[in-house]
Amino acid sequence: MTDMEIVLASRNKKKIAELEALLRELCGDVRVLSLDDIGYEGDIEEDGKTFEENALIKASVPAAMGYIGVADDSGLCVEALDGAPGVYSARYSEEGSDEANNRKLLSALE
Repeated sequence: MTDMEIVLASRNKKKIAELEALLRELCGDVRVLSLDDIGYEGDIEEDGKTFEENALIKASVPAAMGYIGVADDSGLCVEALDGAPGVYSARYSEEGSDEANNRKLLSALE
């Protein structure tokens, strides 16, 4: 039995394993669970205006289910574009794919 369980509000297995390894090194017996591990099947709408707001939105989901919830949010902030796409990085283009986002970013930089 572990001393502590923490839910990383993510489905990214690599990110979850990395956090678990770090926390085990720092804190001892810690288990990091995913959204899937706790039975959360929905998508979390990241509609915050900052990375911090989006991380709090995501962490609140497992917290509302009684878990210790943690989350992160990140994106690409380009100084030449006044910080864009920023918090909208994942949905910068209408299509929302990495390829389409990169095309739009390169076009904006021209």
